[in-house]
Amino acid sequence: MDNFLDTAKSWMTDFFDPAIKKEIQHLIENDTDELKDRFYKNMEFGTGGMRGVMGVGTNRINKYTLGKSTQGLSNYLNKTYAGEDIKVVIAFDCRHNSDTLARTVAEVFSANGIKVFLFSELRTTPELSFAVRHLNCHAGIVLTASHNPPEYNGYKVYWTDGGQIVPPQDGEIISEINSLSVEDIKFQSNDDLIEVIDKEVDEAFIEASVANGNFSAAGKDDFKIAFTSLHGTSITAIPEVLKRAGYKNVTIIEEQAKPDGNFPTVKSPNPEESEALSMAVKKAEEIGADMVVGTDPDSDRLGIAVRNLDGEMEIVNGNQAMVLMTKFLLEKRKEKGFKGNEFIATTIVSTPMMEAMAKAYGVEFKTALTGFKWIGKMIKDFPESDFIGGGEESFGYMVGDFVRDKDAVTSTLLACEIAAQAKANGSSFYKDLIDCYVDYGFYKEHLVSITKKGISGAEEIKQMLKDFKENPVSSVAGSKVKWIEDYNTSTAKNVLTGEEKAINIPKSNVLIYETEDGTRVAARPSGTEPKVKFYISTNTNLDMASNYKAVAATLDAKIERILSELKLS
Repeated sequence: MDNFLDTAKSWMTDFFDPAIKKEIQHLIENDTDELKDRFYKNMEFGTGGMRGVMGVGTNRINKYTLGKSTQGLSNYLNKTYAGEDIKVVIAFDCRHNSDTLARTVAEVFSANGIKVFLFSELRTTPELSFAVRHLNCHAGIVLTASHNPPEYNGYKVYWTDGGQIVPPQDGEIISEINSLSVEDIKFQSNDDLIEVIDKEVDEAFIEASVANGNFSAAGKDDFKIAFTSLHGTSITAIPEVLKRAGYKNVTIIEEQAKPDGNFPTVKSPNPEESEALSMAVKKAEEIGADMVVGTDPDSDRLGIAVRNLDGEMEIVNGNQAMVLMTKFLLEKRKEKGFKGNEFIATTIVSTPMMEAMAKAYGVEFKTALTGFKWIGKMIKDFPESDFIGGGEESFGYMVGDFVRDKDAVTSTLLACEIAAQAKANGSSFYKDLIDCYVDYGFYKEHLVSITKKGISGAEEIKQMLKDFKENPVSSVAGSKVKWIEDYNTSTAKNVLTGEEKAINIPKSNVLIYETEDGTRVAARPSGTEPKVKFYISTNTNLDMASNYKAVAATLDAKIERILSELKLS
């Protein structure tokens, strides 16, 4: 969009609210840079749908940008399911304007003759995914910006299977949206088509969550949990799920229990960051809790802290939680007897330990691009296969297929089951994780995330990735680079032998180096934030659990060397 000023002026017609026009006029007269950032492009769908800063403009989240997306989606639904009674379900989180934007979206759908189920109050994203199939809907929408800062909001689209939209549908929907002008939005609501929903769907979701995450682990009576919803939606589900599963000693961090889009007690409501869990960890130390669990605002990611070998609370990362959850599910399935069609899944930037574990259990391993929609797509694409569980390094996990997106509600229960059973057996969550390292190899990962905001930031990110691709290193921490996987060209090349092979997953702006000793370095831009991310994975053998600390220190030193070599520290 070259002429941002013309685009801004196109929002000065009578179709737009007077307050909108007044704000644009002010920006035209006083702040050209801000005006440009708001109007230089249309907001696009990324790995998590549509997400951005709220405000006036084509590059912002507001009633017009969401209205246009909803109008395009309505047109697509009406074409795709012509002659059917089309139904959608809408949920929203704790963010500013989520409730009013959700109502606007519902009104646009209804104006297009589409039946809408609208949750009465905030609900978790996994419940929305569940509700799509539970209510036999054609699509679902959740208004959320996950763990982004308070000024953000977003819009995720789900399809009939309960999973997020994927190619080619997303492209077809985007084309439909792009063919419209803002004036094509039908804002005239048909209230007869909007039905407010709550307890019936809640009950079905909570029952399903308990059924999938509860394995009747021993030791629940004396297992203590400190739980924080980080001002988000999980307060509507997780305490009840834990209660029904038999957990009596759950301490809720009250200062963070009230939903609040300002997230006043944390720098970021992101359970990937230790600061977000600090209040819960402090409470856990006070009460002698065994585990801390915190979830992001829409309750699809969870952060876990458990007692380490020294009895201190330590946050486990997304890879570690995923490995132990998957191991537990595999073991439970093995007790029942494998049928031969089971699989587990993760993403290309997550720990390779998942593949090692799949081989050990003799189940299929599938890998996907970053973004949980790709794991959801696997379930749809392979209906004859049985999905046991899977996740990604960024603290998301899915237990079975009753929800088709990462689900912190059921995963929280599963994590508690693992830890309670381990404690009853004289072990712990942490010790069980170390045993996995002995059995399948000691894998240690590290993430570097670099934020670059605005138009210039986007160019910097583009250049960093270009340099990473065009000037490849020949070795990493003393081990020769063997494979370079370029997901933009769908090719993997063995730089030592010249062998090339195709990568059979959709194209994406990801580049991965893999060395002779199995060290991996991946680089990719975030699909939802102005960030470039570098993922480092190292591994070695761990002969016995008693050597854990010494071997961990060796891998930590190797990671520091890699960061220094790649100028990422």
